[in-house]
Amino acid sequence: MTASESIRIRLLVAYDGTDFHGLAPQPGVATIGGAVIAALSKVLQEDVAPSLVMSGRTDAGVHGWGQVLHFDVAGLPRTGVDGLQRAVNKMVGPAVVVRSVEVVSPDFDARFSARWRRYRYLVLTSAVADPFLSRTVWHVATPLDLSAMRLACDPLLGEHNFSSFCRVPKGQLKPSMVRQVTHAQWLDLGDTQPGLLRFEIQASSFCHQMVRAIVGLMVDIGRGKRRAGEVLAIIASQDRSASAPIAPPHGLCLWEVGYDDVDS
Repeated sequence: MTASESIRIRLLVAYDGTDFHGLAPQPGVATIGGAVIAALSKVLQEDVAPSLVMSGRTDAGVHGWGQVLHFDVAGLPRTGVDGLQRAVNKMVGPAVVVRSVEVVSPDFDARFSARWRRYRYLVLTSAVADPFLSRTVWHVATPLDLSAMRLACDPLLGEHNFSSFCRVPKGQLKPSMVRQVTHAQWLDLGDTQPGLLRFEIQASSFCHQMVRAIVGLMVDIGRGKRRAGEVLAIIASQDRSASAPIAPPHGLCLWEVGYDDVDS
């Protein structure tokens, strides 16, 4: 199959990452990408499994609502994109759901065409955990100072080296940790669920564990262990040990990825 003969397909995918070892396909373990590839291979009946390109990887236990994937295929099934969506969802649902399928330009790239990514993180501050939210929120059984956590968002905005919040892959040259953060805020969702807080952050891209490390520091600030005024110095230090332990994965969700043609 040559580039001129292939069709590029974009998938918008949501998933509960609790029972998966992350998004990227890995031999011998259950991953979201592996499940989608297996389903596509059966539906498309091609000799070679499609290669998925993703807007951004998510770790084990992390969820997705607006994950974007693309792959190239020689041709669609006779049922078209709607039939492809129904068939794949029948195989991978309900933990993984393809929200939409569309044919896109060969120039589209799920990763490199993305202009920004937005994550959400949920924290439940209550004396008693809620079992119906246990897969998607971090339960913190102590009150948090929301005002201090909101103040701590301001230093994150703009372009910074976020080495203090990023995990560097072992055995590799240190990649750039410079990122442009355009939005960061805490919301009180107490009207719908007492004690429920949501952190939202948007950036051009994120380095490994960046959001979870930021949330970990924010919760320490909310607990009074750290001060909001320390955030700027922590960023400037470019030292991971200057920050805080990462928040658990299950509170995190890749919410949305933005492109020039459409905001997913």
